[in-house]
Amino acid sequence: MADARWEYTKGLKDIGNGLYAWLQPDGGWGWSNAGLIRDGEASLLVDTLFDMHLTREMLSAMEDATGIAAGRIGTIVNTHANGDHCHGNGCCPQAEIIASEASAKEMAEVPAAMLAQFKKAGAQLGPAGAYFADVFGPFDFDHIDERLPTKTFSGEMALKVGDKEVRLIEVGPAHTGGDVLVHVPGDRAVYTGDILFIDGTPLMWAGPVKNWIGACEKIIAMDADVIVPGHGPITDKAGVKRVADYLAYVDREARKRFDAGLSVRDAAFDIALGDYASWGDAERIAVNVDSLFREYRGDGKVTPVIELFALMAEVRAAQRR
Repeated sequence: MADARWEYTKGLKDIGNGLYAWLQPDGGWGWSNAGLIRDGEASLLVDTLFDMHLTREMLSAMEDATGIAAGRIGTIVNTHANGDHCHGNGCCPQAEIIASEASAKEMAEVPAAMLAQFKKAGAQLGPAGAYFADVFGPFDFDHIDERLPTKTFSGEMALKVGDKEVRLIEVGPAHTGGDVLVHVPGDRAVYTGDILFIDGTPLMWAGPVKNWIGACEKIIAMDADVIVPGHGPITDKAGVKRVADYLAYVDREARKRFDAGLSVRDAAFDIALGDYASWGDAERIAVNVDSLFREYRGDGKVTPVIELFALMAEVRAAQRR
């Protein structure tokens, strides 16, 4: 559910008292949100975007609104390792970059050059490559000046932005291996990274699902009035509950089919999404079922990403028929 106080349109939203959100509709693959926390001359950027051009556009708007140029941003916090939240780090070469230890490891394992190769190969890789090239077509992976974290942490970390207290809370593994919430308690605001996809389908690369549901419960328990998701419109606690409800539903339905001996593919096709079918990128059910089956098996065996993209392509084609 969207928070009606802020229209879900592209651009910078002033959410009060030196806090800002940058929104990118429609919130689908790669169209992520970011944020800025400032107090006087001090500033912290919550995430960068999927490529340098998009990040520079955002930073220019932030400078227009606050007077803080990209070269004066002191700190970047990457909420997790996916490129749509960190590929623009190089636009702020002077900034300290903070991420969880687990996220820093994942960032190093999946460089932008790898995404560029997949995208260029496209249909040569079959349905998986065609799907990848389609969903990531708008983004420039060839000119990424990657900057990895300069400081890492595990658990929790407290920061000051001017006089503002900022709490970094590691809640992964969930969406990815090292997801982090950025909580600004004095302003009753939280930036959630991809723990929240609002009006879009959550994507569980890592799990376990109980961690992700637990992260949603942690957000609901916060004294937070403004909740900025990783994708989609600014939301409220009802929106957080919807994400947790989706995850719990898919867990229940996947478990039934795992116990019945179905394959990941058959289970992904068999689960009725109901109202969730209207959420963007509903084909992500394929990845979510695969991660849940891995969790149920307990063997840690990870399906190659190209196979997951092929299955999502197949599910999307069926959903569109």
